[in-house]
Amino acid sequence: MTTRVPPRIPLAIRPRIDVAMPGTAMVLAAGLGKRMRPLTATRPKPLVEVAGRTLLDRALDRVEAAGIAQAVVNAHYFADQIDAAVAARPGPLAIRVSDERAQLLETGGGVVKALPLIDADPFFVINADNMWIDGSADTLRLMAQRWNADTMDALLLLVPLARATGYDGRGDFHLDPAGVVSPRGEFRIAPFVYSGIQLISKHLFDGEPAEPFSVWRAWNKALAAGRLYGAVHQGLWFHVGTPASVGETEGLLATA
Repeated sequence: MTTRVPPRIPLAIRPRIDVAMPGTAMVLAAGLGKRMRPLTATRPKPLVEVAGRTLLDRALDRVEAAGIAQAVVNAHYFADQIDAAVAARPGPLAIRVSDERAQLLETGGGVVKALPLIDADPFFVINADNMWIDGSADTLRLMAQRWNADTMDALLLLVPLARATGYDGRGDFHLDPAGVVSPRGEFRIAPFVYSGIQLISKHLFDGEPAEPFSVWRAWNKALAAGRLYGAVHQGLWFHVGTPASVGETEGLLATA
């Protein structure tokens, strides 16, 4: 099947959305990257290159372009390499590393450990193994524009299953007309995939220990309160999870 790639809109002509941006984004970069072997035999997955730029740099580029002042990057597997990559990065973005060398804490526990470094509420959390291309406007700014503290505890960026390049699962979520998210549950398939990008309130992690657990524990609190929302991504999205997906993504980027 041929994937149709819409033309990429140059950054210079994309409309800028004037909105107060959260001051911090956390980039999750501590995982073992087992499915990416052998590329991760000597380096962490976020330092795998796609079209000449690492996944980590691509995520941090997006954070910086959105006008976010600070990033927090967690590190466990080949943590020294993450430290070096962060230290070598030029530009105005201030980056701090949350050290998980002693224990890999998964997505939820990693956020809890990093909370003292996060000077924003809500704040972005971004998985380093996903790439996105904006639609007509900056994706992170659109999410900040849609954030409503009166109704939301978390806002997830979702991708239609049919446009989830490199993803081989059955979908993650349903989305109602008001934007409220519900999990796939007992259904065989769900129409939306979680992109690895979210805007989330700190209080969902209140009382949680810095131990290994999934961010689903925080999402379940928001689900129970009817405060888990989703926004549909309007651009391209790539899950770069295996060596084969690197080449596929590079091919699509060349035509974007």
